[in-house]
Amino acid sequence: QLQLMESGGALVQAGGSLNLSCAASGNTVSISTIGWYRQAPGKQRELVALFHTADYNTEYSDSVKGRFTISRDNAKNTMCYLQMNNLKPEDTAVYYCNARRWIDPRRDYWGQGTQVTVSS
Repeated sequence: QLQLMESGGALVQAGGSLNLSCAASGNTVSISTIGWYRQAPGKQRELVALFHTADYNTEYSDSVKGRFTISRDNAKNTMCYLQMNNLKPEDTAVYYCNARRWIDPRRDYWGQGTQVTVSS
């Protein structure tokens, strides 16, 4: 099993920065991808950024490229971060940590979410 817990969401002004954290516990060694999704009111959940543990590759949605950076603490396979700079009101959403494992690749693991609100 795998448990994920996000933190770091807050209310921030446009142009500001936030750093979200995701703490993973349980069978973290088998994680194949870990990343962030977000869901704004009335919208579908969408991918924000993804980290591939096998080759350290990263993926970003076009809307956050150049502003957000995903990273993982390689010393501990338990932490994933999302540094968000130059935040915009359209970044307002609940941000969810997501992970998949090699041993059950079709199963998505989710955290409970953390609210990010960007005021104009």
